[in-house]
Amino acid sequence: MDPRLPRCFLAVTEELHIGRAATRLHMRQPPLSRAIRKLEADLGAPLFDRTAAGVTLTPAGALGRDRGRSELLEATPFS
Repeated sequence: MDPRLPRCFLAVTEELHIGRAATRLHMRQPPLSRAIRKLEADLGAPLFDRTAAGVTLTPAGALGRDRGRSELLEATPFS
């Protein structure tokens, strides 16, 4: 799995909007959307319900958000 995918996923879970998450990550929206679709394909489950107004988390997405945050915190060295 691409190591950037969890960070992309978490940005979308926090913004609940792909465009705003892309701006926050300093990237364009289409590559972020592709990355999220790839992550969903890799995991075999939809993580977001998409609407014109934004996205909402599916139960699998909520579980991934909680696990992803703790994994990123464990992997981040604090100085």
